[in-house]
Amino acid sequence: MAGARWAIEDCFQTAKTEVGLDHYQVRRYDAWYRHITLAMLAHTYLAITAVIAPKALATASSQSRWARSSVSWHT
Repeated sequence: MAGARWAIEDCFQTAKTEVGLDHYQVRRYDAWYRHITLAMLAHTYLAITAVIAPKALATASSQSRWARSSVSWHT
């Protein structure tokens, strides 16, 4: 249980610094709810992109048609 709490705290801290989860200045509940929802969606998008990006780069580089040859052009 303690490990799950650490992951959740880390997630909220990242959301606060990356997507401005704590930068709301609203007066009504619906405006607060809208801000929190958009901030969490942005954080989710960034987290998923961070997980997928290294895999996509590795796949793209392995399937590149411009593969390096054994000849070096630099002397």
